[in-house]
Amino acid sequence: MSFQGFSQKNNVTSSVDINFFSGNIARHNDNITHLIKGHPNGFILAWNKQVSGKKAWHRVYNYPEYGFSVGTQNFNNTELGESYGVFAHYNFYFLNKRLIFRFAQGVSYATNPYDINFNPKNNAFGSHLLSGTYIMLNYSKAKLVGPVGIQLGLTLLHLSNASIKSPNTSINTLAFNVGLSTNISESFNKKEEVNELIDRSIGYGFIFKTGINQSDVVGSDQFPFYIFSVFTEKRLSTNSTLMLGLDYFNSKFLKEYIYYQSIAYPENNIEPNLDYKRIGVYFGHELLFGRFSIQTQLGYYVYAPFDFEGPIYNRIGFKQYLSKNIFTIISLKSHAAKAEALEVGIGIRL
Repeated sequence: MSFQGFSQKNNVTSSVDINFFSGNIARHNDNITHLIKGHPNGFILAWNKQVSGKKAWHRVYNYPEYGFSVGTQNFNNTELGESYGVFAHYNFYFLNKRLIFRFAQGVSYATNPYDINFNPKNNAFGSHLLSGTYIMLNYSKAKLVGPVGIQLGLTLLHLSNASIKSPNTSINTLAFNVGLSTNISESFNKKEEVNELIDRSIGYGFIFKTGINQSDVVGSDQFPFYIFSVFTEKRLSTNSTLMLGLDYFNSKFLKEYIYYQSIAYPENNIEPNLDYKRIGVYFGHELLFGRFSIQTQLGYYVYAPFDFEGPIYNRIGFKQYLSKNIFTIISLKSHAAKAEALEVGIGIRL
């Protein structure tokens, strides 16, 4: 008689790091050419905590870290001003923990958004409050001098208000960064082999999402939107699910935008009462981290009488399961790099 087991001590740490960066604004849109001047710089201060290793997905992702970070960015031009942000992030390790990939999402505050009288050239930010995202890829050497290690790499920072208020061309900063890190606590947990039962049956469900947004016409009103979705999905593994869905879009801003286009550009022969509602089908993937997941989707409008930004749309979103079948979701819907809406919703999986 024999048996096989796995048990050893797992070094669980928490740490802090600070990275200073300097770079350039990427020209992702010709409309922001006049804003590309100076070199944005700033810093990101982060607290990190390694997962315990007691969940199956901890092992799948090579025992990553979760944490919180704060950062500031000085754009070094008077139109853009500065931004201050708070973020939640995950760190993923590669090459024997020498390479760190961080994905962070949060909110930022811009000091100098668009103002028709005092700052009309800032067509990147139409509001003080923005959605903030950054990704960081660092080479790390821990404990280079005593407890202090060094980091060196690249950072991409993205700021946008998801068309909640126009203008919203957004800003992407590509920067080099260098930083220091140190552990602030260390403990030992016992690693245990975790066997997770995965439901591989085909599931289906419903999602309702809403929010407010605005057309690209500066000075137009903000309107609510409503999205009803049905989906089917297939769990492939501990960390991966494929999905197929159908979206119904009721976007009130588009109704006003169609009417505006019919009046402002009569040569386009747009009917003022043209149906503004849309129906789309999408294919997507869900990357799971326990009850939290990241979704990516690519969709195509099968019904859209008014052509708004083309027939293809895409999403990136974050889902949090409240129970086995109930979840909340927040997602950014875009047409390529042009954001249309920040969607907040709730769903049920049957």
